[in-house]
Amino acid sequence: MYRKLSQGWLKHLDFIVLDLLCLQVAFVLAYMMRHGFRNPYSIEDYRVIAVIFTLTDLLLIVFFSPMSDVLKRGLRREFTITLVHTILLAVTVSFYLFSVQNGDTYSRIFYYTMIALYFCLTLLVRLGWKVVLSKNPIRDRTVLFLLVSSQNAEQAVGDIRENSHGLYQMSGMAVLDRDMRGQEIGGVPVAACREDVEEYLKREWVDEVLIAAADIRTLGTSKAVGMSGAAGMSEAVGMLRVTGISEEDRAAARTGSADVTVQGPGLEDLYQNLIEMGLVVHIRLEGLKQYAGERQTIEHIGNSTVLTYSLGSVTLGQAFAKRAMDILGGFVGCVLTGLLYLVIAPMIYLNSPGPIFFSQTRVGRNGKKFKMYKFRSMCLDAEARKAEVAVACGLDGQMMFKFEEDPRIIGSKILPDGTYKKGIGNYIRDWSLDEFPQFFNVLKGDMSLVGTRPPTVDEWEKYEAHHRVRMSIRPGITGLWQVSGRSKISDFEEVVELDRQYICDWSLWMDLKILLKTVKVVFRRDGAM
Repeated sequence: MYRKLSQGWLKHLDFIVLDLLCLQVAFVLAYMMRHGFRNPYSIEDYRVIAVIFTLTDLLLIVFFSPMSDVLKRGLRREFTITLVHTILLAVTVSFYLFSVQNGDTYSRIFYYTMIALYFCLTLLVRLGWKVVLSKNPIRDRTVLFLLVSSQNAEQAVGDIRENSHGLYQMSGMAVLDRDMRGQEIGGVPVAACREDVEEYLKREWVDEVLIAAADIRTLGTSKAVGMSGAAGMSEAVGMLRVTGISEEDRAAARTGSADVTVQGPGLEDLYQNLIEMGLVVHIRLEGLKQYAGERQTIEHIGNSTVLTYSLGSVTLGQAFAKRAMDILGGFVGCVLTGLLYLVIAPMIYLNSPGPIFFSQTRVGRNGKKFKMYKFRSMCLDAEARKAEVAVACGLDGQMMFKFEEDPRIIGSKILPDGTYKKGIGNYIRDWSLDEFPQFFNVLKGDMSLVGTRPPTVDEWEKYEAHHRVRMSIRPGITGLWQVSGRSKISDFEEVVELDRQYICDWSLWMDLKILLKTVKVVFRRDGAM
């Protein structure tokens, strides 16, 4: 799921917060320089003026956008914009004091000192914070994969590196018009070509894809090329390179001696397939034709304007609310896990001496691997025996391995008459108590309270391209398919469709409903999660 880039005055929230902090620091320092080491907020008149300064500063930020292009501004422009903003603040507050005839309440030395300190502090902090962001981006960097042509690959890499301010980590690229695998362009490895790019993206950790290949409007089409003029010939030849036309046909197009029919290899299908895989796809707008996609957003990557396609998207506010709910739920869940440990740990150890917790590598959002934690409900050699049990139970090759009478579960056994006797591990699983340590994963940010269940690595390796859509969001402890039948749903394609439905229709209200339904199905013990 794509988190939309913040627009307007919220785009640089970090700079706004720092600006407001500088204002308060200047306020306190100016007061102490004039009146001694006393708390200015303990005096009603100064509390009022502090609020007036803060509200005025926020209004100026909203209506005059002094943070616009803040990351791209040089020293001279930053000095000018900061000075203008400071003057506007001083004039606006002065007009307020004149209007309410309350100017005599405050020392003029305090007032002028505060304005001067605010200007100096704000300018220094803005410049310093930009240096920090350029060297060590505070935000989690988005793993970006490029689809380029050989003639514009180096330019695309340089543009992103110079103008995205450390927001993207370029994991690799695919050159569409020739096989350059194993080479590097601008320090970015060429990991795929046109023929294997889908297979590569299906297996690797990639958050977003930028299609920056030249002549996008002509890629993958079937049309006659009959162009005049040097520009037309250049465009046609560029297109022919990408679509794999022979050297003879390229020469014919270059000289204009013949029209060439271009049978493209279906690049439009490639773009659509990437969207269906759940990847966020940015397409550079130059010469763009219409492509099918679920959600469309105009964005900027480097100096390029791109049209972004995704199956689902959230605003910054929605992402913040969901993460806040995860942190709160994760904290409460960790406390409950600690209490459960006091009861469950002795039961596990008495029946199967060894570790109380079980960790397993799972595949998370967009292919990022992480360690998922559970209370151990199986014997110590459960992973080694998984293939053996799968074959014995006729589940070999299944996309999801769930077996109610699993002989590896702690305390369970097959009686002489062939019946299956449950053990303590079964009851832990029936009540989903083994899932509680995953609240630690939620608190860490590997998982969410609600999402799609993370597959094991061996399950992930069996995925087809359209299955990858499940991994376009942060995995969850529970989800739509769990409350729609939990383990009773055995058709993996049905699971994928329910997960896709969740991604496309997501809302906070949907998460709350799923959480409430989860509590209900757990107490009914309607299968194990």
